[in-house]
Amino acid sequence: MSRLLSKWLLSAKPPRALPSFRYPSLSSTRRASVSAGGPAHPFQPVRLREYQEECIQTVLSSLQQGHKRIGISLATGAGKTVVFTQLIDRIKPSSKRATQTLILAHRRELVEQAARHCSNAYPSKTVEVEMGNSHASGRADITIASIQSITSGDRISKFDPKRFKLVLVDEAHHIVAPGYMRTLEHFDLDEKKQSSPTLVGVSATFSRFDGLRLGAAIDEIVYHKDYVDMIGEKWLSDVIFTTVESTADISRVRSGANGDFQPSELSRAVNTDEINEITIRSWFARAAGRKSTLVFCVDLAHVSGLTRAFRQHGIDARFVTGDTPKLDRGARLDAFKKGEFPVLVNCGVFTEGTDIPNIDCIILARPTRSRNLLVQMIGRGMRLHPGKANCHIIDMVSSLATGIVTTPTLFGLDPSQLVEEVSVDDMKDIQTRKEEEKVREDAVKAAKPAPSKIRGDTNVTFTEYDSVLDLISDTSGEQHIRSISKNAWVQVGPDRYILSGPEGTFIRLEKAEGETGDQPKFSAWEIRALPKGVSKSPFATPRKLLRAATFADAVHGADKYASEKYPHMLIVRYMSWRKGPPTEGQLKFLNRLRGENEKLKVSDINKGKAADMITKIRHGARGRFAMLEADRRRGQRQASLREQEKAMRLREQVSVGPLLA
Repeated sequence: MSRLLSKWLLSAKPPRALPSFRYPSLSSTRRASVSAGGPAHPFQPVRLREYQEECIQTVLSSLQQGHKRIGISLATGAGKTVVFTQLIDRIKPSSKRATQTLILAHRRELVEQAARHCSNAYPSKTVEVEMGNSHASGRADITIASIQSITSGDRISKFDPKRFKLVLVDEAHHIVAPGYMRTLEHFDLDEKKQSSPTLVGVSATFSRFDGLRLGAAIDEIVYHKDYVDMIGEKWLSDVIFTTVESTADISRVRSGANGDFQPSELSRAVNTDEINEITIRSWFARAAGRKSTLVFCVDLAHVSGLTRAFRQHGIDARFVTGDTPKLDRGARLDAFKKGEFPVLVNCGVFTEGTDIPNIDCIILARPTRSRNLLVQMIGRGMRLHPGKANCHIIDMVSSLATGIVTTPTLFGLDPSQLVEEVSVDDMKDIQTRKEEEKVREDAVKAAKPAPSKIRGDTNVTFTEYDSVLDLISDTSGEQHIRSISKNAWVQVGPDRYILSGPEGTFIRLEKAEGETGDQPKFSAWEIRALPKGVSKSPFATPRKLLRAATFADAVHGADKYASEKYPHMLIVRYMSWRKGPPTEGQLKFLNRLRGENEKLKVSDINKGKAADMITKIRHGARGRFAMLEADRRRGQRQASLREQEKAMRLREQVSVGPLLA
């Protein structure tokens, strides 16, 4: 019975007389008075769901404790309008005069929906609408106002704050916008005051993506019911998720003022024939049997492009935008609700205040960085409907290096985790396994230091260089190879070493690329210097000397070759000449890299050290340092982006408790 009643609450049609307004024929000001009468639809009492009653009791308890400005966080489909209309009679007047209620919303659909609910719930009360050309008297028991209209001109002046006991705000995550704040100030709710009306804000996404703090208008969230809980309790439809890599490149799409992607740039990236084709084919492959698919696009151009693509494939797709005439919009919605066509495409129209319970598939064709927007879009398909087993969410995932949120992120999973027809329970299972893995990682990190059981020659050291000068001066890379060899090997890169021979000839020892299993892992090459004029290149083609399975074998093999071909005094690092002062030519070469105050003097360095430093420079030290610097800057940028994304995620988290102002 409760399931039938809950379904009725979310889909019941208003009484026959409800949409009509009485307008005095001689007055230039329209008075919107909503009638609840009508013999065809007699008043029926509302039976609340268990969590709805729990929510109302939590609100009343909070008010008894002295709170004035409170928030309720309820998932899409939880019956937010039912809850806040029930509060109207539950919250008692603070004085004999303060008996009126004001409901604020930012969209026509929300205003009309609240008017229907209030007229149904309170047939004996006067209910008026302040919106567009419809003007309320300011004296009705319940007034539902669009925020745009009530803040227009002096229309708000007719509402005496002292006559109001309660101000309700629908979709209250907008409450810190300027229009709302001006309205709250009129009702003495810009800050907590004992004499002001009670303020209750209700939203499914009680957070802001743009950094504005909801605590400027609401002091505390007193109740939170997550959509995951409601699915588990069967108050919402089950949902299955499929993520699709669309290949759209959004790496260069800039952020807008609210922190999300700039719409026109995002549209250019995703509204292409190729991406639209991938979207259509994904729908055919995974959801062609679905009866009612709602598609979310970026902008009007994307709506047009994707609708056209569906129709080119023989699918009767239609669209609704903010510019669609009201009559056409209503007709298309009615036809969609009746199942007369399978695909409805929109951008930004149906993210809030939309009751289309027959939706059984949603295509997220617009990437977003906002968890709020993602939840709002998915929420359109969560309402219960006869014959609807679940709603299939198809998430067209673009580049993951841009801070986007995807359906897996709603469950604490990595955005890059692609899923196929995975249910909420499956997602929770994946999340549980991820959390267990995190416990294992934390246990490893928490391990206390103990005497090392690893041999000394297996230590790994990470070294950072502040300048190319530090890089060429560092000899730590040679310690290992020089413990094996008596020759003056110089490390010039990761797993790459040079032994200089006569007249520019040298041996290069390096880790072999692409070697696997038992194949040799190191190789040595001789690169002979050519006399001037012989070739355009100063060097002959490298000649492979050997391949070896171990580093030590490769070093020993290269040393044996060098001892037979090169002068002993040139390659051995113990030669006395290496301890002598550097030559003028060495100092001049090295000082070209150094600033005026960093010039090397004869006393700063010996000839062998200078020779090693020159070898590093000639074999790519500057390039290697540039690469390290680029890696470091890239790491810093990524760290900065991670911090920004973390801050945005924290702003989007909802929990019961005080809000920061």
